[in-house]
Amino acid sequence: MTADDVVLVGVDGSAPSLRGLDWAAAHAAVHGRRLYLVCSYSIPSFSTAALDGGYAALDDTAIQQGARAVLEEAEARVLRTGVPVTSDVATGDAAAVLIELSRGAATVVVGTRGRGGFAERLLGTVSSALPAHAHCPTVVVPSRQASAASPEVTGPARPVRRIVVGVDGSPAAEAALEHAIVEAETWGAELTAVAGVPMGSGSGLLAWLPAAQDHEQVLRDVAEGLDVVVDRALVEHPGLQVRRHVLDGTGAALLTEFSTAVDLVVVGSRGRGGFAGLLLGSTSQAVLHHAVCPVMVVRVPARDDEWSPTDVGRRR
Repeated sequence: MTADDVVLVGVDGSAPSLRGLDWAAAHAAVHGRRLYLVCSYSIPSFSTAALDGGYAALDDTAIQQGARAVLEEAEARVLRTGVPVTSDVATGDAAAVLIELSRGAATVVVGTRGRGGFAERLLGTVSSALPAHAHCPTVVVPSRQASAASPEVTGPARPVRRIVVGVDGSPAAEAALEHAIVEAETWGAELTAVAGVPMGSGSGLLAWLPAAQDHEQVLRDVAEGLDVVVDRALVEHPGLQVRRHVLDGTGAALLTEFSTAVDLVVVGSRGRGGFAGLLLGSTSQAVLHHAVCPVMVVRVPARDDEWSPTDVGRRR
């Protein structure tokens, strides 16, 4: 088995994580991959400084048994789909465990209820640790896609029939576009590439431009740049049609709005070292927090040749 064969899934037995598991199983089935399920836990400890200056760990037997029970339930759920599955119990911080294991996976999938829940614990208060550091694309599956009345209902995952990808001219967005193309071909889905240009008066990025024709020129330039980026990505995929839209608004707002009408949002995020590496870009972070369909975050390492936000209309 190689990394291309594996979909890594974090499970904890909650309804949101089971919804993520169902989506991962459907994803693995269409890609011809196997699932690798991981349930992780941290061993509690307490200070014994008053006695001997050290620390004592509690007996983790019951915790480990509980984790194995979670995995047995999850494996049984997957086996009904016919997708090959293996599982392991791991000790340690859940995010750190999945980040390290993502080195050997094609995709890592977690579920979230939007606030709180498994993925929220993984991603931290800024919902960024896993997508910002994973070594493969991360998919976060919100349980609120099920229904507004019953946000934690689980069941067979909805097939991916419509995909939207954000394109802004950055290397991360181009990597996201490449992954979106593969997903569209694999699922037989419609693919739409969207570039956002904030045009609103006052706070819009184009508010400083002196005349209406300048605004129109920027839109034309961005549309031309979007065509160049998409056409270049389609050279190896001549049979795929990609819709292109340049719209008024920020990438985060547009992709979040599209998430109500599509089955998968794909967004890029540039990885960084140091403190900045703890954070996702503002677009990917906002989309993760507010989207109502699964979101795939494609992370690429930061490069020395920095790009400009207007590059979607200039990179040729």
